[in-house]
Amino acid sequence: MSEQDLTPQTSALRRQRNRWLAIAVGGFAVIGIAWGLYWALALRYEQSTDDAYVNGNVVQITPQISGTVVAIGADDTQFVKAGQTLVRLDEADSKVALDQAEAQLAKTVREVRSLFATSAQLQSAIAIRQAELATAESDLARRERLSSSGAISGEELQHAREAVSGARAGLAGAQQQFAANRARVDHTTIDEHPDVKNAAAHVRDAYLAYARTTLPAPVSGFVAKRAVQLGQRVSPGAALMAIVPLDQVWVDANFKEPQLASMRIGQPVTLHADIYGGKVVYHGTIAGFGAGTGSAFALLPAQNATGNWIKIVQRVPVRIGLDPQELAAHPLQIGLSMQVEVDTRQRSGERLPQIGQPAQAVETDVFHSLADVADARVKAIIAANERGAPLPPADIARANGAPETAGSRTLARSTHPAATLNGRPL
Repeated sequence: MSEQDLTPQTSALRRQRNRWLAIAVGGFAVIGIAWGLYWALALRYEQSTDDAYVNGNVVQITPQISGTVVAIGADDTQFVKAGQTLVRLDEADSKVALDQAEAQLAKTVREVRSLFATSAQLQSAIAIRQAELATAESDLARRERLSSSGAISGEELQHAREAVSGARAGLAGAQQQFAANRARVDHTTIDEHPDVKNAAAHVRDAYLAYARTTLPAPVSGFVAKRAVQLGQRVSPGAALMAIVPLDQVWVDANFKEPQLASMRIGQPVTLHADIYGGKVVYHGTIAGFGAGTGSAFALLPAQNATGNWIKIVQRVPVRIGLDPQELAAHPLQIGLSMQVEVDTRQRSGERLPQIGQPAQAVETDVFHSLADVADARVKAIIAANERGAPLPPADIARANGAPETAGSRTLARSTHPAATLNGRPL
């Protein structure tokens, strides 16, 4: 049928249909071109996953000595500061052991003092023996001169000779006693004497055992997994509770194998937490890659050497560091789900560089004061028994411990009546 045979109404409908088809084709073409440009410029550089979760340090609180729990200072969900007392054990046995160790140190110092005093006494004895020998030799020489003229008898001369031999033997014995005593104190002082150092080591050991009846929080964080109860008998290494510092969390994102080829350490990452939704955006960087897939480190690794093997795409954990300021504004808890998008435009460097990355320092100074106070107490005991005088105020202050500072606690022990340990009189 020719165009002339069509009615005007049919021709109009056909033209309208062709126009709409052209618009539809043009629209799809524009959408396709826009999508292609978007993929070429941005989408091909993004790798995303929703298999990502918040992770962090879980600091276990474990005792270093055996004991019975007499006080618990924190419970689940509570926030504690570094140095705050969490658990206190019965201190009766450790206090007795500390008193015995301190008494033994004082006794040892006095015994070593007597060794030094004996050395001086024996040295004086040698001088006396030397004088006696000189007198005996002078008497013998005079009698030998007189014996030639017959002025003295042979018996008296023999007695003089025996007196010289006895004086020489007495001098030799005094010298041997002095040498034996000198060998115990030679080239040393009271502070450095082996017996004193051994007794001081026992005092330090007993003091640390006594101070460790109080378990402080190593870091600031939230209490979790509390398992300790009052009256419970605990042993070294038993997990009593855990402290989770939520200001030090990170994200472990599990990416598929094909996504890893374009990833590098230091690439920028944007994240969204399910708890806050899409309105809150976190920014971070790739901190490192796992050494293997999740299945490789599983408790029961997959056994693929079977007849019904099916290939499964593996995933590798990628650690992502978060911005501390954003984390402080919107806190996260361990185990929360995250949406992760990595910008892989910057691909310089090796995928797995063998260069150590600078890591955030994780340390605590809560326990540093224990050794210092123990050393101060040992010095004070040695000084008091070395000179036989009462402790001066400065030594008493050192023995009672240093003032409490941020992130630490005061631990002191002294035989002085006013001495305290964690605010408790001894």
